Amino acid sequence: MKLKVCGINNAEFAVHAAKLGVDYLGLIFAEKSPRRVTVEQAREIVAAASGPKFVGVFTTQPPDEIERTASSLGLNTVQLHGNYDDSAVSALKNAGFEVWALEGSPASASADAVLVDGRDGERCGGTGRVADWSVVHALKAARRRVVLAGGISALNVRQAAATGADVIDVNSSLETAPGVKCAGLLNAFVKSCWWGCRESNPEPTV
Repeated sequence: MKLKVCGINNAEFAVHAAKLGVDYLGLIFAEKSPRRVTVEQAREIVAAASGPKFVGVFTTQPPDEIERTASSLGLNTVQLHGNYDDSAVSALKNAGFEVWALEGSPASASADAVLVDGRDGERCGGTGRVADWSVVHALKAARRRVVLAGGISALNVRQAAATGADVIDVNSSLETAPGVKCAGLLNAFVKSCWWGCRESNPEPTV
């Protein structure tokens, strides 16, 4: 089980997260997100933090633009957090990226991992709402890799890990305001519960 911290928008926090052993750092390129980064900001972050894999989160950009952005930054993974289809997944895989796609979207059938996230009306991510964790069991039974996001915090991360998800994705619970990550909150999350959580919840056999 791996840990992803999403919504990274400054290099200092990224370096701190890397030192704490976070596995994935998410860079959001969605226009309406308070956590959005420009390509220039993302480049500074990627250059500063070594160790974690970087995930680019895209919502409406066409696949060719996603490929150009991800390639220019040297990203490992592309997260399709919108209504993409199999052709987008195929194009991005052929370009050498691991692809994660939102559960329920057409792209999720052929993606490398399925993202289960909290929803709030038309908003299907970045809401701080807890996702429907029951979905994880069915996906794991179908031998899919699962990324679980949505309202995960120090208060419920042990229960989230117990679902058997492969990646736990944390975002708004590490902020003092939308888009303002707090190193102290990350310290508390990682040191007080994450490592013990990972050790006590080995990957289940399905």
